[in-house]
Amino acid sequence: MRRDAPRAVVIVGASLAGLRTAEALRAQGFIGTLTIVGAEPHLPYDRPPLSKQVLTAQTEPPGIALPLPGALDARWLLGRPATGLDATARTVTLADGTLLKYDGLVLATGSAARAAPAALAEPPRGVFTLRGLDDALALRAELAPGRRLVVVGAGFLGGEVAAAARSRGLHVTLVEAAAQPLERAVGTVAGAYVAALHRAAGIGLRTRTTVTGFRAGADGRVTGVELSTGDAVPADVVLLALGSVPATGWLAGSGTAVGQGVHCDPSLRVLYPDGSVVEGVVAAGDVARVPQPLAGGARLALGHWTNAVEQGTTAAATLLAAGTPAPFTAVPSFWSDLHGARIRSVGLPAVADEARVVEHDLANRRLEVAYHRKGRLVGALTIGRTARLAAYRTALHAHREAAQEPASVA
Repeated sequence: MRRDAPRAVVIVGASLAGLRTAEALRAQGFIGTLTIVGAEPHLPYDRPPLSKQVLTAQTEPPGIALPLPGALDARWLLGRPATGLDATARTVTLADGTLLKYDGLVLATGSAARAAPAALAEPPRGVFTLRGLDDALALRAELAPGRRLVVVGAGFLGGEVAAAARSRGLHVTLVEAAAQPLERAVGTVAGAYVAALHRAAGIGLRTRTTVTGFRAGADGRVTGVELSTGDAVPADVVLLALGSVPATGWLAGSGTAVGQGVHCDPSLRVLYPDGSVVEGVVAAGDVARVPQPLAGGARLALGHWTNAVEQGTTAAATLLAAGTPAPFTAVPSFWSDLHGARIRSVGLPAVADEARVVEHDLANRRLEVAYHRKGRLVGALTIGRTARLAAYRTALHAHREAAQEPASVA
């Protein structure tokens, strides 16, 4: 390890991005002390199964713990969320008052479930959000066959929970404010395709509709949701799947640039509002808002599993770099499984201004859409055609350099 390398690294966030950064630090030669802070009491676990296998398991939910390398040699401080950062003194404060000094710091706090709009009254019992393992186990206990579930929000999480509940024999209604499920993420064509999958599975889909209130019984338990259409849907259980927000509240007063995530440069170094680098601090995963060449250089926070894995490696390399660190260059990707259909995507479909349909075959569960921005390929999505994504990924890698523009500070 070089003489000026960090001797004490603190990773705030004990989930996928934090663990992968820790592994990468050790793999890249870091021999100093490593402390990993987690708000939850659990060791790192895989989150994608929470809305799928954990909910659909017929007996005990499957084990989702992420394997911990024996050579990680880390101190784990779990169930002790961070509450403050002093970037000048290089200290992190925890909820129990513990003060951690660092030479290198990794911000990997992920994101939290978006709460119900302030206009809604306090949700009654039986209304859930889903972000962590404890949330999933609590929701799973409610998903008995024959019960009525209303899912508010037809994004990836809401759609997956709706599909899981339907497979368990629940009556499911999916409420979505947009014209189609996933419209903001993948556009109207793919969104309409997913809508057809939901309806074919027997899910009641209410689009262009929002929830305006909850109904509850004398026992304080939810009995239904009131809709913007003026009618109501009976419910024994409600899931609010309204998206997520990067977990940055603890950084208030730190002086770092925060807004829809922690602002980073292309190498994942955390920035001050004036664009200068916060020395010794990097970010990775859902919380990191990083310049995206495919989006014209705009900074985006991407809540994808692969993003957390790949950024962990870059964050570690940046923290240990002797000179100018290399930029993060991976092409984003995500996946989802709905009603037996495999949805796979590369690039950034959400930033496209044009969607070109290559194949559309609902009967055989096949879809291929290429997404373009100002005439340039920025993403692709397939259902039942995963092998076709390799060519798109190669093209997107080639286009990244051509699409590189100065990053916006917005």
